[in-house]
Amino acid sequence: MTTTTPTQHNNPLHGIKLEQIVTDLVNHYGWNGLADRIPVNCFSNDPSIQSSLKFLRRTPWARDKVEALYLAMLTKNS
Repeated sequence: MTTTTPTQHNNPLHGIKLEQIVTDLVNHYGWNGLADRIPVNCFSNDPSIQSSLKFLRRTPWARDKVEALYLAMLTKNS
């Protein structure tokens, strides 16, 4: 009997690291624009990539919003 590993064919975020997502969003919107779209302190109060990653890894609802915004940005740019 063989076991198959689940594939990620329908997941557009597969293989993209959270750090890359946050970096791309900051480059596209800037910290202020990102804070306007997702109002969390890690984007508005002394923002940095590292502090944002730490917060997003511990906060699933915020990570979901960041990933959704990233997908929307990719859709608009395609």
